[in-house]
Amino acid sequence: VSAAFLITVAWWLFPLIGSIVKLESKGPMFFLQDRVGLNGRKFKCIKFRSMVANAEALKETLAERNEADGPVFKMKEDPRMTRFGKFIRKTSIDELPQFLNVFLGDMSLVGPRPPVPKEVAQYSWDQRRRLSVRPGITGLQQVSGRSDLSFDEWVELDLAYIDNWSLEQDLRILVRTLQVVVTGRGAR
Repeated sequence: VSAAFLITVAWWLFPLIGSIVKLESKGPMFFLQDRVGLNGRKFKCIKFRSMVANAEALKETLAERNEADGPVFKMKEDPRMTRFGKFIRKTSIDELPQFLNVFLGDMSLVGPRPPVPKEVAQYSWDQRRRLSVRPGITGLQQVSGRSDLSFDEWVELDLAYIDNWSLEQDLRILVRTLQVVVTGRGAR
């Protein structure tokens, strides 16, 4: 699936989106970030850049405005976000380059979202079970509320996904992902 997407869509869509990203703000079109995948293996997760180029450095100054619980960082009105970045985040277009991560074997289409190493360092033993499967572009958490869920709810959904995995469930999640993306429900 990822190879088909890269061959048929990415070759023309990625340069188009990347050009808009670069026209709106200085910096690269892609955002590469260390993430933790299957069995704790680190990899570079690739996304379209939706924030200013120095967003990671500015994150420390915004720590007290974090709206998420647990080891994650989320803000509804993040000042680091670009105008086009808000659009590609709401529509999940920023996630499309992760099809390359799927092609390379770092990710799957469906699974828990890959966390950053700093978050994993704060995980409890049970939360680390999220790393027992390949992370996904979408998953049960994304179609069940996305950013509207607490961290504990994320983990609960991810563990339920792991414990009850089936191809049928993956197909249902992929269909529900399309519905969630179209409505923008839970996007930040």
